[in-house]
Amino acid sequence: MARRRLLSFLFLLFCLAAFAGFIALGVWQVQRLAWKEDLIARVDARVHADPVPAPAQGDWATVSKAAHEYLRVELTGQYRAEGISLVAAATEEGQGYWVMVPLQRADGSWVYINRGFVPQSQREQAGRGDFTPGGEVSVVGLLRLNEPGGGLLRDNVPAEHRWYSRDVLAMAERHGLAPVAPFFVDADASEQPGPIGGLTVIRFPNNHRVYAFTWFALALGVILAAWLVVREQRKG
Repeated sequence: MARRRLLSFLFLLFCLAAFAGFIALGVWQVQRLAWKEDLIARVDARVHADPVPAPAQGDWATVSKAAHEYLRVELTGQYRAEGISLVAAATEEGQGYWVMVPLQRADGSWVYINRGFVPQSQREQAGRGDFTPGGEVSVVGLLRLNEPGGGLLRDNVPAEHRWYSRDVLAMAERHGLAPVAPFFVDADASEQPGPIGGLTVIRFPNNHRVYAFTWFALALGVILAAWLVVREQRKG
């Protein structure tokens, strides 16, 4: 009997600890839900807002994911077709490449522009600059932060011009461009022939409501299990 009571007591302690843990996890998910909904609202507002000037060289150090990612910006300058890098891409248009073209601003600094997507059949044309306009151009699009390293399963190989992520810092180094912004701009869709712009995917998984419900349900289950143990003890 004493051994049974001891085991029941230990089980109740376990249930108490589990209950506290599940409640804490549930509350954390509720907080994450509020944060994610606020993030989605802020990004949605940025994407549909009027464009603002892209950060100048003196402001690059302050560029951050929280304050600038998906910010709608505008800038002017001249493209340098010799600095084009093609990044492997899979989009709703199929398999192909992002066409990353460096743009030089009036102060001499460089900002890479993702001019859009081309299918594999247009790789050579895009790579040699057939779709890159000359002279001064104005660009409007969404600011994106540098993507170092490579893709999920493949690393970038700058020496061989093989790119699986939009690592503009490495691209600039490979082409001898400096100074270069630590971000790039996804250009809006354009009517002119060439890369298909405006394909930026803005998707934020938001399963925190389901997670919170799951943790609170587990907490309720623990309380039910503890109640059943207490009831059996009283019967005994």
